[in-house]
Amino acid sequence: MYSDIANCTSEASTSSPRPQIVTATPRSMILRRLLVLFLNGATIAALTAMMWTLLATSGWTIPEVGMLVAFVVTLPWLSIGFWNAVIGFMIARLAKDTAVYVNPAWRDAEGDQPIVLRTALAVAVRNEDPHAVIARLEAMQQGLDDAGVGERFAFHVLSDSSDPEICAEEEAAVREWQLRAHEAHRIHYRRRSDNAGFKAGNVREFCLRYGNNYDLFIPLDADSAMSADAILRLVRCMQVHPEIGILQGLVVGAPATSFFARVFQFGMRHGMRAFTAGSAWWQGDCGPYWGHNAAIRIKAFRDHCDLPVLPGRGPLGGHVLSHDQVEAVLMRRAGYEVRVVAAEDESYEENPPSLPDFVKRELRWCQGNLQYLNPALLAMPGLPAVSRLQLVLAILMYLGAPFWMLFIAFGACQSFLPGGDEPYPVDLGIALFVCVITMSLMPKLMGLFDTLLSPARRAAYGGTLPLLGGAMLEIVFSALTAPVVSFAIARFAAGLAFGRRILWEAQRRCSHRLYFSEAAQAYWQQTFVGALLLGVLAWQLPSVLPWAAPLLAAFLLAIPFAMLTAAPSAGRFATAIGLCRIPEETRAAAAVSQDAIPALVANEA
Repeated sequence: MYSDIANCTSEASTSSPRPQIVTATPRSMILRRLLVLFLNGATIAALTAMMWTLLATSGWTIPEVGMLVAFVVTLPWLSIGFWNAVIGFMIARLAKDTAVYVNPAWRDAEGDQPIVLRTALAVAVRNEDPHAVIARLEAMQQGLDDAGVGERFAFHVLSDSSDPEICAEEEAAVREWQLRAHEAHRIHYRRRSDNAGFKAGNVREFCLRYGNNYDLFIPLDADSAMSADAILRLVRCMQVHPEIGILQGLVVGAPATSFFARVFQFGMRHGMRAFTAGSAWWQGDCGPYWGHNAAIRIKAFRDHCDLPVLPGRGPLGGHVLSHDQVEAVLMRRAGYEVRVVAAEDESYEENPPSLPDFVKRELRWCQGNLQYLNPALLAMPGLPAVSRLQLVLAILMYLGAPFWMLFIAFGACQSFLPGGDEPYPVDLGIALFVCVITMSLMPKLMGLFDTLLSPARRAAYGGTLPLLGGAMLEIVFSALTAPVVSFAIARFAAGLAFGRRILWEAQRRCSHRLYFSEAAQAYWQQTFVGALLLGVLAWQLPSVLPWAAPLLAAFLLAIPFAMLTAAPSAGRFATAIGLCRIPEETRAAAAVSQDAIPALVANEA
C-alpha cells in the first residue's frame, strides 16, 4: 500500500498524556464573550428592525417575507466580522503587543532557549509540482540548519498523488534532496495508493505511523512556506505550555506576480490582522485551526482528533472535507487549548492566481463547511459552547451567499407587484445600505487604518500613497469579485441538495492566461442574470439602479474582469510598478516572483 524512501521506524501506539495544565475560563473571558454576544445580538436586532420597517411599508407580500428571512440569515457573519475588526483595531492601537495581549503564552515564543522537542514538518500533496514543493521544504530545512537546530526537525512528504508521472517525479525529487542534504535520514517520503479520507486521512495515517517518533508536527500545504524563526517561535511556545494542543500561526499571502492574487492578498492581509486579533480576544482557548502552518502536539492529535465518517451518501456525508475546524474542536474537547497567533509571523501560503481558480477553492470549502450541518458534527457531545459556535459560524460563512442571492431574487419579484400608498422611507433605506456596506468593509478598513497609524508598517508597504492606492483598487476589486463568487456558491449550494459535489484535486498555482471561451463558459450565467436584472429594474424600478450599480457591474463585467485579472501582462505590470505590494517585496532588493518565495522566506529577518 505504501512506497517509502526513508530510514523510519514504527513503534507501538501509546496513549497521549492529558495536559499538565488546563487553563480554566477566567471571569474576564466570560465577560468578554458576554460582551461580544450582546454587541452582535444588538447589531443583528437593529439591522433586522430597520429592514422590517422598510419592507412593512404598505403591508407585507410573500416576496418581502422572503427578503426579510434571507436578509436575517446573512447578518450573523456580517456582524461578527464587523465587531471582530473593531475590537481587533482597538487592541492593536492600545496594547503594547497584540499577539501577547490576546494570547499571553506567546510571550514565551521569543528567546534562545534550547529546542528540546522533536518536530516533524509534514506536507500533504496530491498531484502537485514536486520540484516547487521540495524547494520550499529545502529552504526551511536550510534555515533550521543555519540556526543550529536542524537535528531536532525531520521532514515528511506525504503523497496522495495518483498521476504515475508525478509520482515518479516526487520520488526522484526527494532522492535528489536527500543526496544534497547533510543528514538524509531526516527526510522521508511516503505515498499512499488509496487516498481514503483525503488530506485529513493522509495526515491521520502519518500520525498513526510516526506518532511516537515526535512530540510535535507542523502540517504544511503544498504552497506553504515558513521562516526558521517562525517555526522556532511556535516550537518554543509549545515547549513551555503543554496545555496548548494546537498553536496556529497567522498565515499571509506570499509575493505573487498574478494580478488577481496580488490584489486579493493585499486586502486579506489587512482584514485578517484586525479580524484575527478581535476574534482571538474572545475565543481564547477555543481558537481556530486552518489546517496548515500550525504546531500540533502529535500524540494528542492522534488520540483525540480522529474524524468520524459522516452518515449519509450525499455530498454532505462520508469523509469530512473541511477537517481543520473539526480537529480544533476535538482537540479542545480533549482538554487542550487551541490558540492563534494574532500577528503576522513569517508564515506564508499562495493564493489562487485567477478568479476561476479562486471560485473552485471556495466551492471546495463550501461543500466541506456545509458538512457541519450533519448532526454527527454539529451535535457532537462534550463540545464547549464556543467550539460549537465555531462550527455554526463556519456554516453561516457559506450560507450567506445563497441567501444574498435569494434576497436579490425576491426583490426582483417584488418589483412586479403594485406598490402601496404609504411614502417609502428613503432616508432609512439609504442608512441601511450604508450600514451594510460599511460593516462588510470594516475588517479591511480597520487593518488599513492600523497600518496608516504605524510609520514603520506604513513604510513597509512603500509609503502612504502606494498603500492608499492599493486599498482603493482592492475595494473596487472586491466589489466586482464578491457578487460573482456569491452567485457561484449559491448555485453550487443548491446543487448539493441534488448530489452535486466537487473533487478535491491539485490547485493551479501559477499565473496563466484565461481565454474568452474559458471565461464565458465559467461566467455566462452571471452575465445573463446581470442583464436580466438590469432590464427588470430599468422597467419596474429605475430609481433603484444607482444603488444596484455595483452588483450589476459585477455581473455584467464578470467575463472581461476574469480575463483581465488573470492576464500575465497585467500581473507583470502591477509587479513592476509595485501595485498592491506587500512588505516582503519592499524589503526585497528586487521584485519577487513565486519561484523566489522559498529563498525569500528562508532569509527573512
